Amino acid sequence: MNIFALSSGPGASGIAVIRISGNYVKEAIMLLTNSKPPSPRVATIKKFNKINTSELIDEGLLLWFPGPESYTGEDMAEIHVHGSVAVIRSILDQLSKIDNCRLAEPGEFTKLAFQNGKISLLKAESISDLISAETEIQRQQAIKIMSGQSSKKFNSIREKLLKILSNVEAKIDFPEEDLPDDVIKNIKCDSEKIRKEVEKILDDQKVGERIREGFKIAILGPANAGKSSLLNYLSNREVAIVSEIAGTTRDVIEAHLNLDGYPVVISDTAGIRESQDEIEKKGIKLALKRAEDADLNIIVIEPKNVDFTGFLNDLMNEKSIIVINKIDLGFKNINQQIEKFNPIFLSIKNETNLEELINRIKGRLKNKFDSSNETLITRERHRQSLEACVQNLKNFEDKNSQEDFDKAAEDLRLATRHLGMIVGKVDVEEILGSIFSDFCIGK
Repeated sequence: MNIFALSSGPGASGIAVIRISGNYVKEAIMLLTNSKPPSPRVATIKKFNKINTSELIDEGLLLWFPGPESYTGEDMAEIHVHGSVAVIRSILDQLSKIDNCRLAEPGEFTKLAFQNGKISLLKAESISDLISAETEIQRQQAIKIMSGQSSKKFNSIREKLLKILSNVEAKIDFPEEDLPDDVIKNIKCDSEKIRKEVEKILDDQKVGERIREGFKIAILGPANAGKSSLLNYLSNREVAIVSEIAGTTRDVIEAHLNLDGYPVVISDTAGIRESQDEIEKKGIKLALKRAEDADLNIIVIEPKNVDFTGFLNDLMNEKSIIVINKIDLGFKNINQQIEKFNPIFLSIKNETNLEELINRIKGRLKNKFDSSNETLITRERHRQSLEACVQNLKNFEDKNSQEDFDKAAEDLRLATRHLGMIVGKVDVEEILGSIFSDFCIGK
């Protein structure tokens, strides 16, 4: 079976790249070009024709990568033609008419590369991250993981666990034999060292996930305090509808920003107030949930409701910045309860003190993106596997101290399996679908 797809971006462009991979790529090339494949990895000018009429579609470059020396590990070809919609559609249409040739699914080329041992699962995911990178720090993280440092780390820990497991199984298989005392002692010592090593990786303040997904900022406050205006200002475009009518925003509105190279996802939320409107009440519930999940909350109030109480007061903590908007309307002295939060006084209308707010946001960003860990966790599935590994190691240590070696060995096997799921060293078919479905078609 062959798979094919447009690997360059959709729409009109100077050049379009169409990939083909599979067992019958050579036959497909011969049908399209009426000639044999060119020399491997040499860009060769070819005329691409309709397979039944030999009508010329376009003239371009053909690259031939015989397997296993290709990205997917199979025979593979790349067709470089002019990037008009008509040319692309015609080439894809001709490929679809060839027997044993079908359109590729999202991420299928990279999935084949993983399944054929060309790349690790971590590298496959980092390729997806690199394609999706919008900021410099996201690009750097993806390249760092692609270099294989994280894979080496997890594989090294896994090999240490396998060594401990072999010693435990030797104790089970040969109970009458006396293993050296230092072996039994090392089992306990080594498992504790590995557990602490994994715990250190987990203690990363979720920096890797913040870089990949974006630093989450929620704008909260009473109705008509200027939250949507602030979102529009920070986004430098009209993202949210601004109106003097209280309660205009009822859903969560998101904007993705690049602040000094840091990825940020900023959310405008419904005004928090007592309401009998069912739709508005759901919006307020979403706002409070977004505040709970955010890395930073910007609480916007105005002079007339400076003395806020209740749920707004509950939101004030170390991950919040309080903003008093509409100072152009004048305001009275604020009480000490507000002053202790070091509020920023601004006027979004007159663009007063907005730079101060942006600088404070940047300060929070830099602190949250710093990490001493060399091995960064970039996905929730990695974190869950590592947490499960730690728990299994704790169970192992407990049972091992009680010399319940049979059950202890099973905990060690589970710990090893969870590490293997990160790098793809075990049967991970159940998670491959969700991983590669995030890829674009043609990669």
